[in-house]
Amino acid sequence: MMAPRLLIVAYGNPLRTDDGVAWRAAAVLQKKFPSEQAEILTLHQLGPELAENASRSECVIFVDAAAGPGRPGEIQVKELSSGEDTESSALCHAISPSHVLALAAQLYHCRPRAYSTTVVGENFNHGESLSPSVEAALPALLGRIEELSTQR
Repeated sequence: MMAPRLLIVAYGNPLRTDDGVAWRAAAVLQKKFPSEQAEILTLHQLGPELAENASRSECVIFVDAAAGPGRPGEIQVKELSSGEDTESSALCHAISPSHVLALAAQLYHCRPRAYSTTVVGENFNHGESLSPSVEAALPALLGRIEELSTQR
């Protein structure tokens, strides 16, 4: 069986209100993308083992929530490169999307197209429901991810 050409990595904490938006998006995307087309992972944080998954994909889309900058519900998309990563330390447990890509390039000599899609959150307290602004942004987030998945 051929590996999926698309890897979607949804990460955050689904028990911290808006931080769970990526998990919510992943649940919808799993119904839209056949498993032979996309591998969709839901994680609490990124780790170095993701480099292997990234190396098997043509495109990687990281999905997350952040406290800002920006207004709640705003979707920010950034194209990522697999160059050197300056965002994380070798001494921390979680790593950045850029670090995952740098490891894929270094270990597997693979440089997939990659994007970071972030939703600016409003509430990161304990809870499983999204704030109204982030809930309203979910359809646009899904649309952006689908759009990115088709770019060449």
